[in-house]
Amino acid sequence: MKEFDHALVLGKFYPPHAGHHHLISAAAARSERTTVTVLGSSCESLSISDRVAWLRSAHADTPGVVVLGDLDDHPMDFHSDTVWELHVGVTRAVLGRRAMLDGDASKAAVDVVFSSEAYGDELAKRLDARHVLLDIDRTAFPVSGTAVRADTRAHWHHLAPATQAGLACRVVVVGAESSGTTTLSRALAEHFGAPWVPEYGRAHTEAKLVAAQAFSPGATVDDLVWTVGDFEDVAVRQQAWIDAAATAPLVVSDNDAWAASIWCQRYLGTAHPLPPGTPPHLYLLTDHDGVPFVQDGWRDGEHLRPWMTGLFASSLDELGVPWVRMTGSFDERLARAVAVCEELLDRHFRYAPPKG
Repeated sequence: MKEFDHALVLGKFYPPHAGHHHLISAAAARSERTTVTVLGSSCESLSISDRVAWLRSAHADTPGVVVLGDLDDHPMDFHSDTVWELHVGVTRAVLGRRAMLDGDASKAAVDVVFSSEAYGDELAKRLDARHVLLDIDRTAFPVSGTAVRADTRAHWHHLAPATQAGLACRVVVVGAESSGTTTLSRALAEHFGAPWVPEYGRAHTEAKLVAAQAFSPGATVDDLVWTVGDFEDVAVRQQAWIDAAATAPLVVSDNDAWAASIWCQRYLGTAHPLPPGTPPHLYLLTDHDGVPFVQDGWRDGEHLRPWMTGLFASSLDELGVPWVRMTGSFDERLARAVAVCEELLDRHFRYAPPKG
């Protein structure tokens, strides 16, 4: 039997960080049930659903923890009894939802509030609960939501993997055959010390040839029969690789799930819906112009490069995701890509101020 029956951990979690996780784990260690309540406002730039998902991922194996979110657009005024009751009303509603999920609505009340904020005393009092105050000086975990929002890259190590994956800035390099996508994407990742995700399509092609040779030992790449299923597999695997690599503020990939749909159109002649991936924050399109075609034994589309570049460009316009065409020498392309990514990172990690 634990010390408490039902604990409340409440906050904006904007975004969730190590201090929050410590608080939740401490509450769960001493309580039979712990309800983590994410109360966000409509003015904030991280969705409540994302914050809930990140916390659920981090505490999936923490006994008794249930994470629920709700909208709380009431004004902030710790000196107003009326405002306090508005916020407490939302909190009680969330606690009721937890009890209903557990199958016993009569057990909505909490007997303890765990917090690392001074307002926890008043909140606990209004819920007729005890207050356990932890690490209010941030000595155990020198981090706060304010600090993370001010400099996310500097505080990246304070974020759990799911939060990192959700916040990571994703850049994808696409282009026609032998237009420098691999070279540019790898160099860009190296410049930033970022994870680099290789193109899965090449590995799939190589494995597909091995499979074909199991039936016809003399088969070559020209004998391969491509199907929609091939490109579905490429889309899913490429996206999985990108997601797995999203452990740093920036991740750079050579192609993505969307690019697989363009290659599907190139090989099959028509567009087919493929499993959607997570849209990146920026595409870089490597123009074929000025880049010599290098035949490495796997390529067959030198004559199609102008058409492919045009197809990528028109499709990117339709997609509506920011993109930049890379032209000039390799050094010029890399310098342009670095500058564009620096601007992107600066914008990406700007947050709308929280209410209050």
